[in-house]
Amino acid sequence: MERLTRFDVAEYNGIKMVVVESDPLPPDPAVVVVPLLSDYPAVKDLNPEVLHAGQRWVLATRLIAAVRRSSLRRVGSVADQGDRITRAVDVLMAGV
Repeated sequence: MERLTRFDVAEYNGIKMVVVESDPLPPDPAVVVVPLLSDYPAVKDLNPEVLHAGQRWVLATRLIAAVRRSSLRRVGSVADQGDRITRAVDVLMAGV
């Protein structure tokens, strides 16, 4: 099982995803992620642009999901953009 931490970018079948699950949670075979898509409609605060590997992606927050860790391959990190990603999840969950 690959070690993934919050704000890591992982790839599943060619789709990049950001890990949004908190690091202190107990180990589980699945991890909560949000896809990074190039053509997703952006809504202010809910879908921030994320820069990864020199490309701009839209955080598709409404497509939040759990994926088996064993299916993911770590390809980087966007920890430097963590505040905007956390804000997007907060907007999704609480509307604020």
